[in-house]
Amino acid sequence: MDSPHGAAVKAEGFGLKGPRGWVFRGVGIDAAPGSLIAVQGPSGSGRTCLLLALTGRMKPTEGHAEIGSHRLPKRMAAVRRVAALGPVSGVNDLDQALTVAEQLREGALLQRRYEGPVRALLRPRGERRSSTAARIAAALAAAGLDLATLPKGPRTSVRDLERLESVRLSVAIALLGSPRLLALDDLDLKLSDAERAEAWDLLRSLAARGTTVLAVCSEAPADATVLRTVADAAADPEADPEADPDAAEPAAVPRPMDSEITWGSPEGTGTTDTDETKGDDDALTEAGRA
Repeated sequence: MDSPHGAAVKAEGFGLKGPRGWVFRGVGIDAAPGSLIAVQGPSGSGRTCLLLALTGRMKPTEGHAEIGSHRLPKRMAAVRRVAALGPVSGVNDLDQALTVAEQLREGALLQRRYEGPVRALLRPRGERRSSTAARIAAALAAAGLDLATLPKGPRTSVRDLERLESVRLSVAIALLGSPRLLALDDLDLKLSDAERAEAWDLLRSLAARGTTVLAVCSEAPADATVLRTVADAAADPEADPEADPDAAEPAAVPRPMDSEITWGSPEGTGTTDTDETKGDDDALTEAGRA
């Protein structure tokens, strides 16, 4: 049974096959809501595809999984509504041309679309501004990102952020949608030992608050529920009895469902208007002062 915030993650015989073989196969897990789950394996072992499949962004070939009460692959859209992506390279990269404030505003505008268009239009601008400011401030606090510590505060360019700061910003944007499952790719990429420890502490704090966290990494901490992936699984004849032993090529990675990958939990993209954008500008200013 799910907690108010987190979603249980279960899978049995979960697998994804690409044009040249299995990307991953035989995945099984039973994790309670609020768990810290690590997908551990070398680069090229299907880690990212497994993350995208468990968050409803890629359709599995065999087996099934359950995210909360939503069963995959039948209810992929429902899973996307409760599962948000943090940093996933090549899927939802931060825009290097924007400032931190602009990136946060974009994330808030995309999330607002799913509150209900009629209700959003009827709310006074001051109420929208206050609500957005509160959401941004709460997300930044949960992600451990203090805008005042950045070189130019909210006006700091995204391209000037350190790697751990970029991770925190991506997490904050994902948290704007109050997801029940948060997924991050390559958590320990380009991080020092101290920064890696900080990153895992951040994820532990989110899991302690009730959000289920799924993170791809090269080395998992001892307290995480670990899913292990193996490189070149598609080239192993024992992994697939029908595989051609001579065709030992790496499995091709299927393209994720581009039109359905977003920053936060809902699929698609948002629409904006001048009045809404002005309200978010004011909200970000207030968040930066807090």
